[in-house]
Amino acid sequence: MFWQKRRKEDRVSDDSWLIVGLGNPGAKYEATRHNVGQMALDVLAERIGGRFSPHRTGSRVAEGRLRPGGPKLILAKSNGYMNTSGGPVSGLAKYFSVPAERIIVIHDELDVPFDAIKLKLGGGHGGHNGLRDIAKALGTPEFLRVRVGIGRPPGQQDAADFVLRPFSSAERPTLAVLLEDAADAAEALVDEGLLAAQQRFHGRAVK
Repeated sequence: MFWQKRRKEDRVSDDSWLIVGLGNPGAKYEATRHNVGQMALDVLAERIGGRFSPHRTGSRVAEGRLRPGGPKLILAKSNGYMNTSGGPVSGLAKYFSVPAERIIVIHDELDVPFDAIKLKLGGGHGGHNGLRDIAKALGTPEFLRVRVGIGRPPGQQDAADFVLRPFSSAERPTLAVLLEDAADAAEALVDEGLLAAQQRFHGRAVK
């Protein structure tokens, strides 16, 4: 298979992490709640000086070090829709030889308030089709998640419609800080591990 024939320069060491930002492709969706994972990934890419380019796994990939001599980060956005995220993530994991325990998925979370970040390893998908498809493709749900809170829809608004709407002008200042926090949380998972990262971020609202 193609990932077994990767170029020598593509091979990675044991300090490599695959960080995936979930979302839907195209300008129609890029500013919506469902795409906060990809928005946070843009923050990470800027921090490590990475630029996204097409990859043979049906993704766009940016690579860089967390700091000079630090862990290598492979940042990825699928070219497909949210509910087909599994194939690209599985392909990237095989291509770069990254095990499930060093995969971090950044995604929107209805069950977390808009001003909060929650972290977890494994567990169910909670109706999130992107997580469902990734767990199926990897053959395990045991990957790390950065759950970026978008809150529940107001009134009787349908959740499926809510996640595909852009953030309001009133929400955007908080969103900017929330995305920085999501990027911080992904870095903390790499640098400090799950328990220490949870202690830093759980119960802390965005300033």
